[in-house]
Amino acid sequence: MHPFINTAVKAARKAGSIIVRHIDQIDQLTVEVKGRNDFVSAVDKLAEEEIIYTIKNTYPEHAILGEESGRQGSSDYEWIIDPLDGTTNFLHGYPQFAVSIAVSHNGVIEHGVIFDPLRNELFAASRGSGARLNDIRIRVSKASALQRSLIGTGFPFRQNKNVDAYLESFKAVMQNSHGIRRAGAAALDLAYVACGRLDGFWESDLSPWDIAAGALLIQEAGGLVSDFRGDDQFLQSGDIIAANPKIFIALTKIIRKQQ
Repeated sequence: MHPFINTAVKAARKAGSIIVRHIDQIDQLTVEVKGRNDFVSAVDKLAEEEIIYTIKNTYPEHAILGEESGRQGSSDYEWIIDPLDGTTNFLHGYPQFAVSIAVSHNGVIEHGVIFDPLRNELFAASRGSGARLNDIRIRVSKASALQRSLIGTGFPFRQNKNVDAYLESFKAVMQNSHGIRRAGAAALDLAYVACGRLDGFWESDLSPWDIAAGALLIQEAGGLVSDFRGDDQFLQSGDIIAANPKIFIALTKIIRKQQ
């Protein structure tokens, strides 16, 4: 593995240990409200601190973009961190959350790791080197028809301005697919697209740390990723469509029609 991946894996596993260690103490955690339906727990902060410490111990000159601590430093290399994607799930004891770490070089995502500490599933990818789950090569699904595909999504929970367009998209995808799943952790949803558990995924109003690692995983697993306009500005817009190549075409047509 690339040295950056080794460091990301080390950091993700340390964060995962913190998360699992606190899962039976949820009722004792300090929880702050960042915004509408947006929470941060003491575990989020502890996990991010451990990730940053691990990264800085090896790459002290690199910049950091963390969900909880914001942007730190300036460098061609930036580590994009979500210490606990699926905080609401975690706070309710719902077992669907993960650690997500990506590394960008001059604005291009080059490495990504997503770690599910409950299932001990480690997804990793480096640009040009493919994607892996627990060291086994993964590929997107071979589904060729939207009607026989399983699609993941996430609700626009932070604000209401996109709800009507989203519901129209949801209705159209529901009527034209095998089913829709909304698990509440975008990083894991994208990892599941990369390994073929989901055939596609779409969501709006996400942050870079939600999608950076997962987008690279999908691309390295043979899938396609774009924003709702069909461009590659998903990190900037927060709007993402991801799928295997055939499902991507059909899913994009539906989502763009509702915008």
